[in-house]
Amino acid sequence: MPSGDVLVLVDEDGRVVEWRRPAEELFGWSAEEAVGRSVTALVCRVGADRDDRGDGFPDAATVLVKPVMRGASVVWQVLAVGDTAPGQDVAILEAMFTRSPVALHVLDDQLCVVRTSTATRGVRDTLVGNVLGKHFTEACELEGPEVEAAVAQGVLDSGEPALNRLVRSAEAPRRIYSVSYFRLEDSRGLVLGVAVSVADVTELENARNRLALLDTVRTRVGHWLNVGIVCRELVEAVVPAFAGSAIVEVVEDVLRGEEPPPLPVHRDVPMRRTAFQGVPADMVEEARALPAGNPLASVLSDLRPRRISIEEGSSWEAADPAWAGVIRPSGAHSVIVAPLAVRGQALGVVSFYRHQQEDPFEEADVTVASAACAHAALCIDNARRYMREWIIASAVQRRLLPQQPVIQTTVEISELHFSGPEGGGAWSDAIALPGARTALIVGDVVGRGVAAALTTGLLRTATQTLAALDLQPDELLARLSDTAARLAAAYAALPPMDSLHRGPLAAGCAIAIYDPIELTCTVARAGFPEPVVILPGGTSAGLSVPSGPLLAGLDGAPFPAITADLPEGSLLALGTAALANEVLAPSGPLRPLLDGVGGRPLPDVRDAIAHALAEDHRTVDDRTGEPLMLLARTKALPHDRVLTCGLPAGPEAGPIARAAARRQLSIWRVDEETAFTAELIVSELVGNAVRYGTPPLQLRLICERMLTCEVSDAGTSAPHVKHARTIDETGRGLFIIANLATQWGTRYQEQGKIIWAELPSGVSTTSD
Repeated sequence: MPSGDVLVLVDEDGRVVEWRRPAEELFGWSAEEAVGRSVTALVCRVGADRDDRGDGFPDAATVLVKPVMRGASVVWQVLAVGDTAPGQDVAILEAMFTRSPVALHVLDDQLCVVRTSTATRGVRDTLVGNVLGKHFTEACELEGPEVEAAVAQGVLDSGEPALNRLVRSAEAPRRIYSVSYFRLEDSRGLVLGVAVSVADVTELENARNRLALLDTVRTRVGHWLNVGIVCRELVEAVVPAFAGSAIVEVVEDVLRGEEPPPLPVHRDVPMRRTAFQGVPADMVEEARALPAGNPLASVLSDLRPRRISIEEGSSWEAADPAWAGVIRPSGAHSVIVAPLAVRGQALGVVSFYRHQQEDPFEEADVTVASAACAHAALCIDNARRYMREWIIASAVQRRLLPQQPVIQTTVEISELHFSGPEGGGAWSDAIALPGARTALIVGDVVGRGVAAALTTGLLRTATQTLAALDLQPDELLARLSDTAARLAAAYAALPPMDSLHRGPLAAGCAIAIYDPIELTCTVARAGFPEPVVILPGGTSAGLSVPSGPLLAGLDGAPFPAITADLPEGSLLALGTAALANEVLAPSGPLRPLLDGVGGRPLPDVRDAIAHALAEDHRTVDDRTGEPLMLLARTKALPHDRVLTCGLPAGPEAGPIARAAARRQLSIWRVDEETAFTAELIVSELVGNAVRYGTPPLQLRLICERMLTCEVSDAGTSAPHVKHARTIDETGRGLFIIANLATQWGTRYQEQGKIIWAELPSGVSTTSD
């Protein structure tokens, strides 16, 4: 058999991974029988079998066991020696102990060194003569000597090898070694001691650690679109895995979402400490400008990272005593300063520090720090861009929503709104209508950011404009849907890169009009959940309002409306789809907070629901929109604030109406000028109804926040203002009303219409 042939390959656990044909011929075992078994048990079994036959091992059974490095592991090759020349075995052993890159140590049964290789001079580069005879833990200064002594003793006692243990040196410069222990036995099985192989894997492990660090940074940094959180994620990823401490400082304008400053960054540009780890908070300035000569300022000038050794009398120490006052007490001896930069623009700077028990930074560490900062800078820039849009969207949304709490005399209003982190599209309104009525409106535009906020503002403005026409909820929603459809068509015509072109417009709305005189509520909804009513006795139920389509729907489906009785003291809850399952649904987990309202103040009810939602970590969902709820507790208008008077269909209706109005205005103590104007308006309204309307006729005066004059008839003809000529004797009625009243209009009912006019302020609302 040729000398040098590889017979067997043994892994680090002592098991056969390869059993080649020469080994089959030599030992009599097939590869299928040998692979996977312990080499010790296998060879001993072969020897026993041959001893039983009395022939022992043939001469060709002389083998050489050779350690080979594969990565950080030692794999053992069993090679055929064949007909070796005299002394070849000794020459091989001599070469292994004098020229092998792997340090070899032979320990006796007391774990004292009896032989060691001279090429590497052991683990700590100690002269061979100084370690022979010493206990292993004294000869090799490793980190955790008691642990290593226990491992060596365990191998000596059990015979099980301990392979590829990563151990650090105890003294600087700190090295990393792969240490393996094997028990030594003679041909009769007598334990002789332990063999120890030591391979320096410092560079390999450092390279692995650097790659692992970069993988950690890429995995853990950048999950949130918030500059501060990204910076905290960075320092948590690098400390203590890469540095003992780290400080991130970001240009203050970047934190506000503004563009980074041009290079070189002027020394007066303020920097703000955004995150730090491993340094006491009182040792780091919150905000500062970087003085000239500071390495951080230099990095922000050319965007080149720097590795700095901390030495007494350094030039930077005199240039920036404040920074030196942070470094010196921390015990730092090595610093890397790396820029946070994208597209040649400086966002900030990161300083990494290593302290007393840590190895100084190497040049390869500068590359790692730069790569980590490059990833973090990209995440910070994304967060900055998002933050800028969020600031704009939030500002737009705040300006578009009501700036002051809505105060109505016939309803008590309270709003619950969880605004989205990017600015969303939910809004609510409580709009005073003629006849002391109130329109309660909740709407939501699906989406986030500036586009959703702008669409919200447009739809809210359109809703308020349409509400001024005194339309019923179903007709108001139909016209609002037409407006949304035109808006969607305008968005679709924009260039593809425009943010408003990103997707189809999807919006919903619910409108309820409460009448405090009739004690009714008319409701219609477009893609919204059913409103909930809690009656004064505590009974709750959903208003069975048929669901209409979303706004801007293409099918032209109607928006059905219902009118329900609503006793005084009832609570009406209108909410967006985001609250449907939790609060509005009968089986919702937070529905009891509504059912048990009773006479509790609405702010308390709102706060209880808000607290429960916050504990549930309710967030904005693109599919359901923002959580928003409008709570309204109803009140009845006192009967003495309303005058209702039936009128005949003939010319005598005018004097009757004027007399009734004059008498009631006197009871309400309306001032003389307002009373005269109101009487004139009543006269003109009744005159038009007699001339153009259809009986029966009715006059109604309402004294609430405004003085409202209403005349109803059964006709459906639409009145309009005429501009009469000088010689015309008629046609000036509505023209006079339009000039005297604050506003006037027509409200159509199931049977007939109401023409109304409201007078300006100055009407007393205090009754006798």
